Amino acid sequence: MKILVVEDQAIESKLAVHVLSAAGHDVSSAEAAEQALAAIKESHPTVILMDLSLPGTDGLTLVRRLKADPATRDIHIVAVTSYPEKFSREEALEAGCDAYLGKPLSTRTLPATLVEVVKNAGPLDR
Repeated sequence: MKILVVEDQAIESKLAVHVLSAAGHDVSSAEAAEQALAAIKESHPTVILMDLSLPGTDGLTLVRRLKADPATRDIHIVAVTSYPEKFSREEALEAGCDAYLGKPLSTRTLPATLVEVVKNAGPLDR
């Protein structure tokens, strides 16, 4: 499965990329919205692990943009945040995210969660 990790914190990005790559997935990463858009055009990932608190354009704005575009609306998106008071589960799901995870991410369950999102092709309540 092709996965794009959109995360501005280097240590968290490296951890997610490592865990997902070790699980056998084709993983790339981006640090900000514009970089993510370029990566999406290039590789059209199956699923995006999207940090909602990004520099410049935040993750929810990027999600809404992706879901409004016919070329990218079919990509599954899993929202990730350290700030549930700023980015709520309800807001993320309304924007088009398929699941919502709080940080710190569980390295034990992350690969299975992303596979479940793609298999279910509908929002997960996590």
